[in-house]
Amino acid sequence: MRDEDLIETPLASTPLCDGVLLKAHRDTVRLPNGGEAVREWIEHPGAAVVIAMLDNGKLLFERQFRYPVRQVFLEMPAGKIDTGEPALDTARRELREETGYKAKTWRHLGTMHPCIGYSNERIEIFLAHGLSFVGNALDEEEFLEVIELSLADAILAVRDGEITDAKTITALFWAEKLIKGEWEMPA
Repeated sequence: MRDEDLIETPLASTPLCDGVLLKAHRDTVRLPNGGEAVREWIEHPGAAVVIAMLDNGKLLFERQFRYPVRQVFLEMPAGKIDTGEPALDTARRELREETGYKAKTWRHLGTMHPCIGYSNERIEIFLAHGLSFVGNALDEEEFLEVIELSLADAILAVRDGEITDAKTITALFWAEKLIKGEWEMPA
C-alpha cells in the first residue's frame, strides 16, 4: 500500500484552546475511503532532550515534579524549543540552565514523536560530551535535583519502573546502542 492510500485530508479546523504552551484543535478530515471523521489534537512547539555524558562515563539526570501526573520523575535534561530557536540552541540552553554544565561536543542523534495519537510534538535527541560545570541557572519556577547514573543503572531504573518518561527511555536506547558500539555515530 502506498502512503497516499493512508493519508487523511483536513477539511475544517476549529481552535479549542490557545494556551501559553499548547494549542488544541478539532479538525474534520476526509478519510482515504472518502468518509469523514473528527480528529482532536494538540499543537506543541517541540522540545530537545540531552544525553549528557560526563568524563567518568556517567549520564546526567534530573529529578523533578511533573504537575500533570502529580509525581516526581527521573529524566534526562530537556526543554521546550522557543519560537524560532534552533533545537541545538534549546539543548545547550537547557543543559546549562538545569544542570549547570556546558559541553564541548554536540551531536544530533534523531527525532522522536512521543504522542502521535493526539499531538504533533517532536523531541530532538542530542548527545553532549566534554562537559564542564559552569553553574546552573534555573528558571524562577524550576525546582530539580541533578544526579549522575551509569548507563547500566539507568537501564535498570527503566526495568524497575523508576524511569517511565518516554523521551528519557528513547534517549537511553540511543545511548546504549552508541556506547556498546552497536550503532555508529550519525554524521
